[in-house]
Amino acid sequence: MQKLNTFNPKKFLSDNAIILLILLLAVFTAFNSENFISQSNLKNLIINVSPRFIIACGVSGCLIIKGTDLSAGRQVGLAACVSAMLLQEVGYAARMFPDLPDIPWPVAMLIVMAIMAVFGAINGAIIAFLKVPPFIATLGMQLVVYGICSVTTGNQPMGGYKESYRKVASGTLKTWSEELTKKDMSLNPIGKALDFIPYLAIFALIVGLFIWFLYNKTRHGKYMYAIGGNESAAQVAGVNVPATIIRIYVLASILYGLAGFLVGAKAGGASTATAYGYELEAIAACTIGGVSANGGVGKVSGVLVGVLVFEVLKICLQFLRLDPAYTFIAQGLVIIIAVALDLRKYLAKK
Repeated sequence: MQKLNTFNPKKFLSDNAIILLILLLAVFTAFNSENFISQSNLKNLIINVSPRFIIACGVSGCLIIKGTDLSAGRQVGLAACVSAMLLQEVGYAARMFPDLPDIPWPVAMLIVMAIMAVFGAINGAIIAFLKVPPFIATLGMQLVVYGICSVTTGNQPMGGYKESYRKVASGTLKTWSEELTKKDMSLNPIGKALDFIPYLAIFALIVGLFIWFLYNKTRHGKYMYAIGGNESAAQVAGVNVPATIIRIYVLASILYGLAGFLVGAKAGGASTATAYGYELEAIAACTIGGVSANGGVGKVSGVLVGVLVFEVLKICLQFLRLDPAYTFIAQGLVIIIAVALDLRKYLAKK
């Protein structure tokens, strides 16, 4: 007879230790801080999580094949700066390219994603063909991208965005509905409900559904998990490992481009410091959500949980009015503990 799977409390607590601890911190914060549990705070959480979830989706593919991408944050920052250059007001005095024609934001978004895809292709090719370890390859790319961003922007912060670009971050489904119907929905219950769903969440939802389909319903997804489980066995089985690795890094960079576009709109400006350290947050969120740094394991739902948990941690520390320095310490400890627990699970399986 086949053994029934029984619930193991010790294993459950070990596998979800960080999530449970941060949930307890959220409960503690809720009892000790006003407005922690409020519609505005929840909406703010959704707005902050959305671009970070997109970045984490890109990083997750790299982790699943036993890789990583330390250039993610700098690529997001460069994407935000390129978006700024393309979408400044035509009459803005400090416009980076005064002779540039007025570009619709969807066209600019596609241009940014295409530019970032080039960096992903280079990352993938270096790892796949030159056999440079992903840690080293993407660390080098991190510096290259930062240098390109510094040279391109002259280390000057940029602003003066077009209203249509700013609305990408500030707009909600209520904004879209009002523009469509030309009616004020401020007192309408449906309008209030739609106002709770920002455009950023729609972008994140589309990306999440696409990545879920890619990972679970396509040949590419099967190849990706096979490479993460055993690259040599995958190659023997006929998987084109180099092509798969390149596709994963290209897709990751395209997602960084989209995230950078959204981060720039959300911030209302961009500079070489934009998205600094985002790659570490993404790696930590993926690991918290069950994407193993040892390869072959990971779900999109877990990535979302990890991003939510990491963002809730930051919000809790802000509401508890701790010095920002302690926030960095807490985030660093979470990253170390998450990777240590992941390694422990991996060793236990061997």
